[in-house]
Formats: sequence, C-alpha cells, structure tokens
Amino acid sequence: MENYIKRELYLQKLINRRDNGEVKIITGSRRCGKSWLLKKIYHDYLISVGVPPKNIISISFDIDEDVNGEDLTNPITLKQFIYSRILDEEERYYVFLDEIQMVEGFERIVNGLNARDNVDVYITGSNSRFLSSDINTIFRGRGDEVHVYPLSFKEFCTDRTEPINELWKEYYTYGGMPALRNHRTPEQKIVYLQRLWQKTYIDDVVERNHVKNRQALETLVDSLCSSIGALTNPNKIANTLLSVQKVSINADTVGLYIQYLENAFLFEGARRYNVKGKKYYESIKKYYVADVGLRNARLNFRQQELTHIMENVIYNELRIRGYLVDIGVVEQRKMVDGKSVYQQLEIDFIATNGMEKYYIQSAYALPTDEKREQELASLKKIDDSFRKIIIVGDDIATYTDSNGFTFMGLFRFLQNNDILA
Repeated sequence: MENYIKRELYLQKLINRRDNGEVKIITGSRRCGKSWLLKKIYHDYLISVGVPPKNIISISFDIDEDVNGEDLTNPITLKQFIYSRILDEEERYYVFLDEIQMVEGFERIVNGLNARDNVDVYITGSNSRFLSSDINTIFRGRGDEVHVYPLSFKEFCTDRTEPINELWKEYYTYGGMPALRNHRTPEQKIVYLQRLWQKTYIDDVVERNHVKNRQALETLVDSLCSSIGALTNPNKIANTLLSVQKVSINADTVGLYIQYLENAFLFEGARRYNVKGKKYYESIKKYYVADVGLRNARLNFRQQELTHIMENVIYNELRIRGYLVDIGVVEQRKMVDGKSVYQQLEIDFIATNGMEKYYIQSAYALPTDEKREQELASLKKIDDSFRKIIIVGDDIATYTDSNGFTFMGLFRFLQNNDILA
C-alpha cells in the first residue's frame, strides 16, 4: 500500500523516544496497526534520516519467522541471530521485535540488548505481559510504553473526499481497524470484523488464559458490547447473564474474564470518581470497547444507539490524546415534595493530563431549554476553575455560554487535537 496513513501522533512519540536508553514497548490490541507503525512507518523514517538499512534488525514472531530452518522463537537461536548482525561497535543499530511475547524468556534477551550502548530496542506486544503496571518490573524500570489504538476519526478521514457526515456514518458503523481500508464492500468489512473476534481475539484470550468456559466468555463480551457506557460491576453482570442469557457464572469469574479482555486491550474500564468527596467508587466502572466497529460486529449491527457510540468514540479519542479518563459524580441533597432526597449527578468524563483537567459531557443533540438544566446540573455543582465542555453531535461553531461552559461540535473536537487547550 503506497498511500498509507502516517499515524503521525504515534510516529512522533517514537521519534521523541529514539535513543533514550529505554526499551520502547508498543502495546495495543491485535491488528490495530502496531506492526505497521514500527516496521513500515518508523522504519521509513529512520531510513529517511540516514540510518543504513543493514542497521535495522526487524523480526516478527507472529508469522512464524525462521532463519535457515531454525525457529527464532527459540531464545538461544534468536540471540545468536541478532548478535550476528551487530557487526560494528561504532555504529548504531535499531532492533524491532514484533509480538515478542511469543518468545519464552524474552525479558533477558531484550534487557541484554538494551544494555548495549549502540543498540536501540523496540518491541510490540498484545497481551498482559505489556500492561503499564508490569513494564517497570519486566524491564527493570527501563521500559517506555507507547500505546496504539485503532484509527481515530481524524486518521480515518485521511485522503477521503466524501462529505464528513458520510465518513462519520461509516466510522461509527465499521470503526477504525486499519485493514478495513482494504475491504471495499459492507459485506467484506462485516466478515473481516467478525472473523477478528472469532479467529483472533476470542481464540487468543481462551488459549493464553486457559479459559475453560468459552461460552461464558463470549456471552460476557456480548454483554459488555451491549452496555457500553453503563455503570456496572461483576455482580451486576453475573446477575444479568443469569437472568437474561441463562448463563451461570459467578462474580469472581466475571471479574477475572473482564481482566483478560482488558489485558488483550479490547476493553477499558473507567473508574467512577466523586468530585466533591475526592474519592473513587472502587466497585463500579463504565466499560468502553477499543473500537466501535468491533463492538457493532459483535452484536451483528443490531444496536446502533448513536448516543452510546458517540460517548465511546469520545472516550477513545481522549485516551488517544494521552488523557487519563474517569467518570465523574457529584452528590447533592434536594427537596422533593417536602422531603430531602439524595441525588447523584453524572459527569460523563473527567479528563486529566498533568496539570490539565476537563469536565466533559457528551450530548448527541444540543439540549433544548427544557433539558438544558438537567444536562448541565452536574457541571454547575462543580466550583473549581477547570474548563467544562459539552460536546454535541450537531456540527456547531464553538461558543461559551453565560455559565462559562464551552459547547463544541463533535467533528470539530475529533478533527482538532488541540481544541481542548
């Protein structure tokens, strides 16, 4: 593919980390574009700035690479192969190891390479061995993660000339898995996405985690896809699976299976945060799927609720831009029919990045006067000075109302990485 998406946000992250003395760990779900980013986009960049091709050593372990009939997933063979190509101590070498988790004991090999002054190491992984919480342990505090998501809406629109509403419809239906660019018809796209679930994701999770109850895992996936953006916990999910799907699975197993799915980078759980109480509700989360097209394909494209899909897309966009995202709640007491009633007002997202913080509401349609008070009630209860933003599905010009709240259209938000600043 000559005309490919450059994935400039991720490319710049790799450029910024080049030769920093740490192992660059590129994480993300299978087929989200990690390998292409490393072996094509970043490779081309290195060549363009003068790195000789012989100084880039690239190995992919998920396509049965071997050399002279010897299996490179064997750590001894792998080590001999790599070191035989590092010929000059005065030259700099770049080692790319794609899906390295397939090599038993890869940590020692990677750490050994990284200890060499003239070697810069990059690896990709698609499972829990590459979770942020484990990276410092595995790589002795010298691991630097770059997490890759499927195509953002802005990336998806690259080189496309159709009206933006048509592009949005295609994106919220089929999502942003990069290989969809090679599938032209709806039928081809659907078959590809559904095959990803069965032959890549589900098989992978079952095999890696020795899951005994595949039916329960698949039913759980359907449940999470069906209820994106809904407050839930393992107990509630277990009860729903029993009452609706007649699948018996206890809450502990539900929690374990959800962890497996998060470890495969297929879902993310956002914790619920009490803004005034400054504490988390530990047992309650909202779950979002890494790609809305995968979510729709899993449900056979039956549940196309744009309010929830838009919320999921906004969540993913915030994560792509590097924000930590929580779900907000503001508690209040209100008099109703002469009685004091306890209420919890929801804030869709609290996005933070260092010193920056934004309170964000997702509203598919611009709220009418009647609904405006209800939509904005939670934001009005927050008395700090951080920006409060309402993202609406309508294509509106950005404006600020009398409360100091900013209203912006969805497309403007998705296509302008700096619009929150």
